[in-house]
Amino acid sequence: MTLLVAGLLIFLAVHSVRIGADGWRTAQIARHGVKAWKGVYTLVSVVGLVLIIWGYGVARQSPVILYSPPVWTRHLAALLTLVAFVMIAAAYVPKTRIKAKIRHPMVAGVKVWAFAHLLANGTLADVVLFGSFLAWAVLNYSAAMRRDRAANVSYAIGPISRDITAVVIGTIVWLVFTFWLHRVLIGVQPLGNLLQASAPAL
Repeated sequence: MTLLVAGLLIFLAVHSVRIGADGWRTAQIARHGVKAWKGVYTLVSVVGLVLIIWGYGVARQSPVILYSPPVWTRHLAALLTLVAFVMIAAAYVPKTRIKAKIRHPMVAGVKVWAFAHLLANGTLADVVLFGSFLAWAVLNYSAAMRRDRAANVSYAIGPISRDITAVVIGTIVWLVFTFWLHRVLIGVQPLGNLLQASAPAL
């Protein structure tokens, strides 16, 4: 659990600079340059992410059960994570209606992703991991919306093909992550477990 908590502190701290120290961030970029800032930001983020994955894997070997979600929450979590992946994809496709409506689909997608995992998983490690990301995303989204209002930011809308592109990309990435990458990184294949849990006993 120590590795997981350390990874979360590092990863979420560097991703929280704009929440509580946006002026300091701007000053550092002006002083050292965008490339230097992004380099340090990326390096620290990677270190935090590695510790999170490693620590979560270690914590899962000796799980502490806090609650046992019913099987239907796995179905709902699978659907919600698909929505989350589409939101995250929309953050990188310019001028989507999704982004114009949600304004910060990346952070909103993290909120949905974290909430979905809290619904379907009830160990202490799950609550620490996904609860931390959910709390961070709520605070980050609120701060981002305040910045938008202060700067009177508006988001342009392009053709509907932009939204279709976001949906297609998000769905493809979700499929790859669900059927392959999640098992490689975490050791669990979500829909594999879902189908096994849903199959009738013989």
